[in-house]
Amino acid sequence: MSSSSIRFDNFLDRESSLGVLLMLPGLSILAVFLAYPFALGIWLSLTDTRIGMPGEYIGLWNYIDLLEDDIFHQTAWNTMIYALVTVPFKAILGLGLALVLNNRIRFSNPIRAFIMLPWIVPTALSSLGWFMIFDPVFSPLSWLMIKMGLIESNINFLGDQVLAVTAICWVNIWRGIPFFGISILAGLQAVPHELHEQAAIDGANQYHRFMNVTFPHIKGIIMITSLLSIIWTFADFQLIYILTKGGPANQTHIFGTYAYQVGMSATEIGMGAAITLYMFPILAFFSILLLRYMRKTA
Repeated sequence: MSSSSIRFDNFLDRESSLGVLLMLPGLSILAVFLAYPFALGIWLSLTDTRIGMPGEYIGLWNYIDLLEDDIFHQTAWNTMIYALVTVPFKAILGLGLALVLNNRIRFSNPIRAFIMLPWIVPTALSSLGWFMIFDPVFSPLSWLMIKMGLIESNINFLGDQVLAVTAICWVNIWRGIPFFGISILAGLQAVPHELHEQAAIDGANQYHRFMNVTFPHIKGIIMITSLLSIIWTFADFQLIYILTKGGPANQTHIFGTYAYQVGMSATEIGMGAAITLYMFPILAFFSILLLRYMRKTA
């Protein structure tokens, strides 16, 4: 056997070396589909590239111009409100759903499958369904409210600023509850039953058993699920674009929809890339905050 073959065999015998080899296919996919687009986005944000026109390097001027853009200020505020309103509701309602499903009930598996439908159905399809529900002329919701005597004429849900924001928040919450519910349910089922029995023997009521036994076991799952939900909510393009396209009066624009409007509709690719990259430090802040909290309370 040659010396090169012996060295290769020794290389494979080391667990760390074998781990690197096994990770290479996944790392290659990440490099092609994540790292390269991210690096390209950073480069484009530093240029004045437009569709059909090669751009020139302009440094940080796209970022500076955005700081003076009133619509961008509104977009940043909308995105923060959108995430900070919807994620807590999804977490609380998802926790309640998980606690209900954790009980022994008949037909539990079909019920769980049915509850997952809002999460499983493609966002574009479910958003079109809600768009029809909120339609200003043929809305079944308005028709039902008229029949109940609550209103006298159809409501333009997506044409009013307050109602439009409420509508997109509601649809986002509706879609996200199953993800929280099923994730937390998995954590609930991993809690040792003996701990509940011991707490009951010690005289703890149901509330104290939940706070002192159950919640510490599922807190990490809630934190991680909330972090993922914040990231996905910041990038929730399809839902908002189908329902409102950022209107009325830019009141429902988030980073993704405004970047699309600037980058594709206005053909300013460099500026659009800069808008999306403003999400990175905000998401990094939330990620570090939640991870530090988890580490401190572990």
